[in-house]
Formats: sequence, C-alpha cells, structure tokens
Amino acid sequence: MKYLKEHIPSASVVMGLLVFWQIVAMIIDAAYILPSPIGVLVRLWELREPLFLVHLPATAGVTSFGLLVSVVLGLGLACLMDWNPKIEKALYPVIIASQTIPTTAIAPLFILWFGYSIWSKVLVTILITFFPIAITVFDGFKSTKREMEELLITYGATKRDIFFKLKLPTALPNFFSAIKIAIPLSVIGAAIAEWLGAQAGLGYFSKRMMTQLDGAGVFAPIVLLSVVAMLAVWLVTKLEQKIITWRKEL
Repeated sequence: MKYLKEHIPSASVVMGLLVFWQIVAMIIDAAYILPSPIGVLVRLWELREPLFLVHLPATAGVTSFGLLVSVVLGLGLACLMDWNPKIEKALYPVIIASQTIPTTAIAPLFILWFGYSIWSKVLVTILITFFPIAITVFDGFKSTKREMEELLITYGATKRDIFFKLKLPTALPNFFSAIKIAIPLSVIGAAIAEWLGAQAGLGYFSKRMMTQLDGAGVFAPIVLLSVVAMLAVWLVTKLEQKIITWRKEL
C-alpha cells in the first residue's frame, strides 16, 4: 500500500499525458501522423513476434555490450585521472571533446568502416555512454573530504588503502547515478545507429514502418524501448538500495 501511494503522483502524470495524447490523436484523425496510444498498443500486440523475438534481442545485445564496455572504459579513465593529476590534465579535455561530436554525423562513418555488423552500433553506444560514467565517477572521487584522507594518512594508510577504503565507497553513489544516466543514453545510441543503418533492431524496425506510413508501427518499438529502459533503471535503483545502505534518503 505504501509503495502504491508513493507512485500515485507519477502515475497520475502519466495517465494525464496519455489522455492528452489520445485526445490530440482523435482531433488530428491521421494515424500515419500521430497514432493514438490505444492504436500503438494494439499494433505492439500485433507485431509482438518480430519485435520480441528478433528486434528487441538485437537492440538489447548492442545496448548491453556497449554499456558494459562503457562501464569498464569509464571507470578506468576515472581511476587514471584520480591517480595522477597529469593524466587528468591530459585526458579530461579529450573526454569533453568527444562529446562535441554529433552522433548523427559520426554514426554513418562507423557504418562505413564496420558495415552493418554489431560493432558500428556498439561504438555509437560507447561514444554516448562512457562520458557520464567517467566524469560522474571522477567527480565522486574528488568529493572525498581532504580531512578524511589526512586522517587515514596519519594512521599509516597507503594510497591504495585510501582509494579502496575511502574514495571508492564515496564514489559508489555517483557510479550508480552514472549508470542510471547511461542506460537511457545507451538505448538512444543503439536506436540511432540502427536507424541509420542496420538489418535488425528496434530502431531499424521503426524506420521500416515509417517507409510504410505505419504511424502506430513507428511508435510501437519506441514504446517498447522506453519500457525496457525504465525497467533497467528500476533494477539498478533497487540494486543501489541494497548495496548503499548508509544513505538516509534511500
């Protein structure tokens, strides 16, 4: 009961948006431009076999693999920058610069280099997601109080001890925040790459439906992507609550 009460405000907002969407769709009365939510759900059910058995696994594979590489790369860069200030000065501007490259501009190049293989889509996903992980975790390392470090040093703690016993626990909430940011971005990156060039995936399927002027078919994979991303973020949030038990707000 308490869980339901906590989610009444968000559920009310979602229902309000869906009702507004339904009304606007009925006024426009052109499903190929703006299908109704009911029409999208019906189309999602009709297309359930290709969506769930073919295209969702393809997008999930790209997203999962790209996100995994981004976590390893982002954590590695954050640790390196925290370990050595010179490395920080060398890498930080490069990491920032990588985010100034428009995804829609670089994605066709990846497709040109790697074709329609998984690597072109994984690279787009990595390019979008490693940045929030690296920067957020690095900021978590930097948020460690200097007084605590000095206290540990007086007790004879080494740089390794300070990292694992102080900095790592301090940065753990930042890490989970970065993952919750990166999950939707990874989904967006995979969808963009599939939209520009792929043979399977929800982004590819949505583009194919657009060529057929099937508005509900275009929205169906998008809705499915959103639901999967929200479920993944919810699972990470639950895992965070289990691990970070010292945060009062949790």
